[in-house]
Amino acid sequence: MCGIAGIFDFTGPSPVDQSLLVRITDTIAHRGPDGAGYHVEGGLGLGHRRLAIIDVAHGRQPMFNEDGSVAVVFNGEIYNFQDLVAELRRAGHRFRTACDTEVIVHAWEQWGADCVKRFRGMFAFALYDRKSQTLFLARDRLGKKPLYYTLAGGRFLIFASELKALLAHPMVEKRLDLAAVDDYFAFGYVPDPSTIYQGIFKLPPAHHMTVARGKPFAPPREYWRLFFRDAAVDEDTAARELIARLNEAVRIRLISEVPLGAFLSGGVDSSGVVASMARQTDSPVETFAIGFGEAGSDELAHAARVSRLYRTHHHEQQVAANPLAAYRAQAAIFDEPFADSSSVPTYQVCKLARRDVTVALSGDAGDEMFAGYRRYRWFHHAEKMRRLVPASIRKPVFGSLGRLYPKLDWAPRWLRAKYTFQEFALDSAGGYYRTVCRVQDEARSALYGSEMRRAISGHHPGDRIVAAMRDADSGDSVTCAQYADIKTYLAGDILTKVDRTSMAVSLEVRVPMLDHEFVEWAARLPSGLKLHQGEGKHILKRALEPYVPKENLYRPKQGFATSLAPHFRGTQGRFVREALLGEAMRDCGIFDISAIARVVDAHESGAADHSHALWSLLMFDGFLREVHFTPGQQRAATRPTTH
Repeated sequence: MCGIAGIFDFTGPSPVDQSLLVRITDTIAHRGPDGAGYHVEGGLGLGHRRLAIIDVAHGRQPMFNEDGSVAVVFNGEIYNFQDLVAELRRAGHRFRTACDTEVIVHAWEQWGADCVKRFRGMFAFALYDRKSQTLFLARDRLGKKPLYYTLAGGRFLIFASELKALLAHPMVEKRLDLAAVDDYFAFGYVPDPSTIYQGIFKLPPAHHMTVARGKPFAPPREYWRLFFRDAAVDEDTAARELIARLNEAVRIRLISEVPLGAFLSGGVDSSGVVASMARQTDSPVETFAIGFGEAGSDELAHAARVSRLYRTHHHEQQVAANPLAAYRAQAAIFDEPFADSSSVPTYQVCKLARRDVTVALSGDAGDEMFAGYRRYRWFHHAEKMRRLVPASIRKPVFGSLGRLYPKLDWAPRWLRAKYTFQEFALDSAGGYYRTVCRVQDEARSALYGSEMRRAISGHHPGDRIVAAMRDADSGDSVTCAQYADIKTYLAGDILTKVDRTSMAVSLEVRVPMLDHEFVEWAARLPSGLKLHQGEGKHILKRALEPYVPKENLYRPKQGFATSLAPHFRGTQGRFVREALLGEAMRDCGIFDISAIARVVDAHESGAADHSHALWSLLMFDGFLREVHFTPGQQRAATRPTTH
């Protein structure tokens, strides 16, 4: 795995400052501690930091074609590169290395922009073709690898694997995008293609972008789309094929010249991946798990059960369950505000794994592909209610109940019906948005100052969910929810979390269940094989029954994090109060500080559980302190702006 960065003058071949290129590339040295490489010519600078995985001796970048006219910097792995090498050799191309990177330059020569359709793997790369004076940027289908870019000074395209590299360029301004701020508090992350800053973008998953010198700037183009279409298949056949396809997706991800292992939480997905690895390798699999020492959140016993079954070389560690101690360090890792608190233990398990391996396989994406989240079950039941009760009755009745019913955070779950009533009053997409929303619309508005509320008037984060569910083009509600999650939550939260926390410790993470061929196959399975009689991941669990203990497959789902609520009370509560009412939050010009104080008071007293809002606010404070107001990077604009 690697980090890439570059500068391209799309107006002409002006000189590029190599010392500046080195400086912005070195901000992401953690992504590639094994070496650095640079290429500078008129109007172009390419930078690369290498984490050596394949062809360790000869895989240095930037890498070129035979005559040096095509250069590439690449972050990722192309698992079918050996097949492509054979095909390209038959077409007359000559290879100097055994590295997957070299495939990209020859594939570009052979197929042009369509080369990305040939790649099976995870990737973000920048390729320069001197003959056509063209820079080509591309990102993998599901968004496993990141790529940021911005236009500066009306002539430079600057790109990098992480936002911090762009911010190190003196021409890049820090102008908060207030619509993106609102999106962050709604979702807990800033969805693609936006970033927290105006004028800086993420290249969306499954998109590429061509920038030709002297020609009008063209927006990114989508090259792949996932379609959910139910195929006629019986359960036994589906289970057998699932195992065969999962084994194949795991097998091609075992290629490595450095030590390789796997995360093992003891849940369905990671247990399935480890079981597949163990059956395809001769030596014991290196597995890694962490525990928190808290009842209901510690999965070490479940991980140990799978480890014993497959005789893995198991590493486990108890870690302190104190997310507040890590919040500023987390903010520095992500560059943008990021409110998924499971990023803290994810970083810790990555650190544990990095002691022994350089590559780790994970079980991510099983929930999105096989309807494993509890919210899918709830949404399915809510949709039944919507079909039974006409909207003309449902909206006024449940809307009124939602407004009148008290918010009983302290009460047993069965008494906390306020949000249930409010969701029933909405249509399908609006209801699902409320399900995934971290800080509801009315609560967010109350936190903002009057200037912020005016600036974002007319903006609604839920429009992203509405658009995604419409694009799913399916009559099945759960399928639409899955598609929306794949387009938003998977790329914006899950994969961002895994990439940043792993690369912060120079660990490569591979995700077999996001092999695009496996994903395309899973998308064709009937919805009833995924969510079946109220049970998520039905076909995945059924397929894994011969290989994973039933205690692991059918135990209640646990999140990979501890409860946040207690950490915002008592002694730590005073720390939170000081941070959230401090200088950074006051100076950013976004919040009503007295409203934040009321939220802190209500949570400390036990009258309400505002842990999600408080963590989101705390991570925003960390972003302000560690990124936005940090000396040494481009000075932040004095007041935030909108589009």
